[in-house]
Amino acid sequence: MNDKMEEECGVFGVFGSSGDETANLIYSGLLALQHRGQESAGISIQTGEKIITRKSMGLASEAFKAVNPETLTGTSGVGHVRYSTSGDKSLTNAQPLVGHCKLGDLAIAHNGNLVNADIIRSLMEDGGTVFQTTSDSEILLNLISRGASSGSYDKAIREAASAVKGSYSTIILTEDRLAAVRDPYGIRPLCIGKLGDIYIVSSETCALDAVGADFVRDIEPGELVFIDKNGIHSEITGKGSEQNTCLFEYIYFARPDSVIDGISVYRFRYQSGMELYNEHPVKADVVVGVPDSGLAAALGYAAASGIPFTHGLIKNKYSGRSFIAPSKHLREQTVNVKLNVLKEEVNGKRVILIDDSLVRGTTSKKLIKSLRKAGAEEVHLGIVSPPVTHSCYFGIDTPYRTELIAAGKSTEEICQLIGADSLFYISPEGVLKSTGKEKGFCMGCFNGIYPMSYS
Repeated sequence: MNDKMEEECGVFGVFGSSGDETANLIYSGLLALQHRGQESAGISIQTGEKIITRKSMGLASEAFKAVNPETLTGTSGVGHVRYSTSGDKSLTNAQPLVGHCKLGDLAIAHNGNLVNADIIRSLMEDGGTVFQTTSDSEILLNLISRGASSGSYDKAIREAASAVKGSYSTIILTEDRLAAVRDPYGIRPLCIGKLGDIYIVSSETCALDAVGADFVRDIEPGELVFIDKNGIHSEITGKGSEQNTCLFEYIYFARPDSVIDGISVYRFRYQSGMELYNEHPVKADVVVGVPDSGLAAALGYAAASGIPFTHGLIKNKYSGRSFIAPSKHLREQTVNVKLNVLKEEVNGKRVILIDDSLVRGTTSKKLIKSLRKAGAEEVHLGIVSPPVTHSCYFGIDTPYRTELIAAGKSTEEICQLIGADSLFYISPEGVLKSTGKEKGFCMGCFNGIYPMSYS
């Protein structure tokens, strides 16, 4: 079992490019968003006559290595990298999902989770709708297809967005336009960029940078954006709800070089490390960050404390996933394969180990054991998120609450269980202070207070 909140998905759309560069732009964008999902990848291109789709299980670099670019030519398209939080892990559920309706072909790429998916699916099946996948994203596809019978995609997408409940940052590709919609709470990120005359929609700004595009703006919570040959026009579909961007986007999910809703992910992580020291000063010889998302926070802790930062853990970026079900012995060695201790940096020293979160505690326990084996005299674990005590229902694959170590144990009990000399978390006030804002974030996994009901 992984000891992190799992990724969600990444979406990337292009409108107005030359026919032979659209697929390459989307591919480059998906590579930049690969951290958001590694189960499958797909690209759909509007050729002018129909939508052509290529998708496969695995990483984007694997999914498209056998694809002839000449078979994917058109001036608009959408791409998707997937980590499943709803639906089976299968090629059938890989996105983009494509359908045909009264107004022609359409393709959809969705990041998020619809909490009323089961109810809508049941009602639609009662009405005769046939589903080809188990993904909640197909509900959006079918709602739009059904609404298109009115003769207007604008109305169809608007009504689909108002019917579903949950988190959705979604791009819809049609015959002559690209549409993008973000849920009324803005839980998942979505932004607009421009490369010359080409419009781009992306989950994160790092993918805009990857293709050389300029950031234009974030799509607002509840906003529906249409991009066509006449440019951009938009409207607000939600009911003016207060923004609740997922705080874990900043803590762990997003790439550090992204900016989400005006907040630099890297700067947030660095600042959270400084706030952690202000709340929990510890005497030690070195500060070590758990790669990758704990590194910026460790640098912040080191800067605030004056304690030297060192790369005490080296990450194997090519460790991949087990290709067979590993034995108990191999499971215990997984952390050593992914992270190795740099012994000369920790031997004989008091170490402050900084990580982004503590979910099950299994990885932290193994890392602390490895640091002690390498000669560390003391190991103090600092976490730059509050204790994770509740599950997420809006597009993050969270363990059941019974598996969340902080849901059933005190900090002292956890500290003893993982073998640390001390364990300390940043406070909810400290993590908010690190954002530079007093509100505007979903913190349900920390406090059980969600922006909407999940049943």
